Amino acid sequence: MASSQRSSDLTPESSDRTESPEIGVVGWLRWIWRQLTSMRTALLLLLLLAIAAVPGSIYPQRSADPNGVTSFFQGNPQLARVLDALQLFDVYSSSWFSAIYILLFVSLIGCVIPRTLVHYRALRSEPVALPTRLQRFPGYRKITSDASGKHVLAKGEAALRAKGFRVIVRAGSISAEKGYLRETGNLMFHVALIGVLITAGIGGGLSYNGQRVLVEGETFVDNLSSYDSFNPGVFFKESQLKPYAVTLNKFEAIFDLKNPTNIGTPLDFRAHVTTRTTPDAAPQRSLIRVNEPLQAPGANVYLTGNGYAPVLTFRDPDGQVSFSGPVEFLPQDANYTSLGVVKLPDAKTQFGVLAFFYPTKQQLKTGAFTSSFPGLVDPLLSMNIYVGNLGLNDGSPQNVFQLQVHGLKKVAGPKAPNKAVQLVVGQTKKLPAGLGSVTFDGIKRYASLDVAYNPTEGWVLFFALLALASLATSLSVPRRRVWIRKFEGGFEVAALARNDDPNLDSLVDEIVQSITPKKSSRKATK
Repeated sequence: MASSQRSSDLTPESSDRTESPEIGVVGWLRWIWRQLTSMRTALLLLLLLAIAAVPGSIYPQRSADPNGVTSFFQGNPQLARVLDALQLFDVYSSSWFSAIYILLFVSLIGCVIPRTLVHYRALRSEPVALPTRLQRFPGYRKITSDASGKHVLAKGEAALRAKGFRVIVRAGSISAEKGYLRETGNLMFHVALIGVLITAGIGGGLSYNGQRVLVEGETFVDNLSSYDSFNPGVFFKESQLKPYAVTLNKFEAIFDLKNPTNIGTPLDFRAHVTTRTTPDAAPQRSLIRVNEPLQAPGANVYLTGNGYAPVLTFRDPDGQVSFSGPVEFLPQDANYTSLGVVKLPDAKTQFGVLAFFYPTKQQLKTGAFTSSFPGLVDPLLSMNIYVGNLGLNDGSPQNVFQLQVHGLKKVAGPKAPNKAVQLVVGQTKKLPAGLGSVTFDGIKRYASLDVAYNPTEGWVLFFALLALASLATSLSVPRRRVWIRKFEGGFEVAALARNDDPNLDSLVDEIVQSITPKKSSRKATK
């Protein structure tokens, strides 16, 4: 009967009493908050943020290199659409990068504040009281000595204070601690990371950057209408733009001509410019080079790209000029084989030109051309011509570096009734299908300029340096505790380090030597 009773205690109905209670919504939220604000999560999010920034260095970004994004779409249209859907051309403003950024910010705040309070209380508290069994600590010496208790405590206190320990003397013992600067450095490192996040966020809201392609002889004025593309921050106001003008006088590209294995390698790019802050101000000549921006009023002007701009003149069959001026061609390889587009909606018969420019032409075995050197040694211009409605009259925006050939009739070029129109500098040729003529008037260089403004750059640098210094402090300062106890016939010294400390035994030996009188007989045991 008793056995039956005991077995009945194990029935499912009775086991309900041992089930864990429901923690509820508040409990789950508390658990999620603790997980988010843990040091492990903060480090994981920091690593994840670094990994998330990698695509920004692999793929061109619209904010810094819009021409590169355009070239990527031209070379890989299907892949580019997929990458664009994943926001990989706008990494640093993407939703997923922002989510990681915000989670890291919240995690660091939730991690640092409680630890700062604990550290503050530890700084104000006395060193830990003397443990009962000192011999269990990794650094331990038991000294048999005839030194008096007063001598031991006085010498021990002096030695520990000389080494920077916080010391408290109790009845017959000393407790000392050192290394709070390690935790201070750790906290300051996280505070500096928060500072970087805050200043970078504020800078991103107040900053702006814009791009402009300048052909030699052209002038850029700092207003919104002068930019080819403009990327403002959330808090940007047009009043932030300061009045100034930049004229590109000349662009120089210097290539290696001496080293046989590196012929054509770029050595230097120089944009010679003239700046004016007001129409009546004296012009100032400056030089913009890679990593040497122009210090313009309120912003920095960086040199981000360059290329060739052949000067072309198109005329209708009656001699009327339908287009005249330089055309920027985008480099497709290291030797500046370049692609350019000309659209002529005002011609009597609408047509578009997809042209290739070779600074130093070289004909391949297939009959096609390429450029064998980036400098202007033997330039050639080859044009494919398409006739039809270019779609410019309906007001819809189009990329100036792309020609939508769908629906157009190809009248010159490969697989067309006429060969591609090829010209050298100074040459004029008739266009097929009665479209008129074209003249290759000359060649200019252009420079791609990026105008960037960020008011918090200095603060970001400050917090980055603070983080580096704090991390070095946290890694180099040891955290130690030392106890000294006097007993009849000798004394004990014990030491404990928070982490592995190979110098702990040496510290104990130094303290023992400073306490023991030179003429006193002593015997040490570990």
